[in-house]
Formats: sequence, C-alpha cells, structure tokens
Amino acid sequence: MGNDVNGLHHVGHIVRDLNQASELYRRLGFTVPAPAFPVLPRVPGGPAEPFGVANTHVYFPGNFIELVAVIEDPGRMPGEARPIPLQVPDDQLPGLMAAIRATAASIASFLHRFQGVHIVIADTPDIDRVAARLTAAGVGHGGVHAIQRPVETSAGTTMEPVRYLEISEPDLPPGRVPEGRIGFAENTPLGVLEDRQRTGHPNGATGLVECVLCVADPALPELERRFGTYFGQGAAGQVARFDQAGVTVVAASALASLLPGKRPATLPAFVAYAVSVRDLTATERLLHDNDVPITRTGRGEVFVPADAALGTAVVFRQED
Repeated sequence: MGNDVNGLHHVGHIVRDLNQASELYRRLGFTVPAPAFPVLPRVPGGPAEPFGVANTHVYFPGNFIELVAVIEDPGRMPGEARPIPLQVPDDQLPGLMAAIRATAASIASFLHRFQGVHIVIADTPDIDRVAARLTAAGVGHGGVHAIQRPVETSAGTTMEPVRYLEISEPDLPPGRVPEGRIGFAENTPLGVLEDRQRTGHPNGATGLVECVLCVADPALPELERRFGTYFGQGAAGQVARFDQAGVTVVAASALASLLPGKRPATLPAFVAYAVSVRDLTATERLLHDNDVPITRTGRGEVFVPADAALGTAVVFRQED
C-alpha cells in the first residue's frame, strides 16, 4: 500500500436535530460554527429553497468532525443556520437535484439504523493512487469526484476544493459498505489548514485520531481482510488496529475491554471516535463543570458514553 493513507480526514455524525447536536458539542467543549444548508431552485427560474442536508464542522488543523442532518421541513431550519446559495446552469439542475436527493436518502437510511457515526473518510495525499490501488485489488468504488464545499475561515466563507472517492460493495447502493460510508479524501489545501490552526477549542482538542467499529465476532476475520485491502494490513486479534487510517475494529465480545458499559445499537456499527487534547485533566474538569457524564476507557482515557452523546461515544485522549 505504501504511504497513501495519512489517518482520518473526517467522520460524519448523523443526527436528528442539528440545533441539539450543536449545543451538545459546545457543552463538550468544541467550537461549533453555525450550520449551513444549500438553497437552490427546484425548477429553472423557481424560488431558491432549502434542500437536501444541513451540516456543520468541528475543525482541527488536519481533519474534522461533521454534524449532519436531513432537511425534512424547509420551513423550519435551525435558528442560527446559514443558507448557502448553489449556482448551477438550468440544464444541470436536474442532475444536481437527483444527486442531492440521493445523498439525503442515504443519510436518512443511516439515521433509520441509529443516530451516530456512519461516515468514515480516510485522508490521502494522492487520491488517484488510492483509486488505482483499490481497482487493482478488485475493490469497487465510484471513482474520483471533485467538488467544492463552503468553509468558514477568518476571511469569511470560502469554497474548499475536495477530491474524494467512496467504496462500494456488491449488492449495496453506490457508495455503501455494510458499515456505512467509507472512503478517502485528498489533503485539504494549505491555506485552509493554516486557518484551522487558529481555531481553538475550550476543551483543548487538537485532532481527530481514531474511530472504532464494532462487529459480531464471526464477522471479524472477513472484515479484517476487507479493511486490510482498504487501508493496509493491521494488527489482528479481537481488537484489530489499522493505524495508518486511524481505524480500530473490535469484536463485540471484546468491546467492554475498550469502552466499559457500551452496547451498540446494532452490528456492525461505528461506536466511538477519539480526539487528542492538550491537557486531559483540564478537559475532564471542563466536562465536569458542564455537567457532562464521563467514564474511563479500558486504557484509562476519558470518554462520554454514547447515550449522552447522540449515539456515539466520544473519547478524549492525552496527545503525545
């Protein structure tokens, strides 16, 4: 595989109520920008309307956490949400509408399973190399796509170019694997990274460092094989770590050794993610002051249980 994976690019936490999720993340000590939602005419010449999904991002210098919700009622958007007008030629409007509908339907289907993390995207410096490697290994994917998405910077809202691909497994909708959405995105441009360096979080968080997937014990060997093809071979066992991608896979019988008291809503499921912090003691104090329930992982790290964090456990880890 070489060095075509640099850790996590982002995870997507799918929620029912974006206002509730933003408030929770602020209580967890993260800086959360106002959500954004696309607006565009549903027919050429028609009025621009909210459509698809609304989201916001908790940014770190090299990656981020996405909070995303489906726009179910265009007349009731989150109070602080910002509209992002999409400009598209009339002849391209039907295709864009179809793509947005498909994305919203996919997000809604994940939410039907459970509220929590369903999207895990690894970071790569060379998306074309990843695409070629996956193709050679017989891994299905939708090819490399190039998009631009709005990002809040100190200079205002800018459009960030992103090149990405999503893995597709047979007998599932495009861009889907049994665990949710897994893919790769190319490194964020340097200027955006420099701006993110100035984004501070009251809890001292510095980066997204790990995502944990729980699977039924009999499924673990096949999943190790599949993830090894995606990310490079990891350490095998009841807990398999794919360190280059920042992904850990744990058998259901071993989950309590990592996250005491955790019970996944279903299997397979992404059950937790971890962020690094500058001072774990200070982070723990902030969570306590904000009346956030916390416990300890099997390694003694602080984590907020999933039932207090909208379906996914949030682990805080002292940075090296």
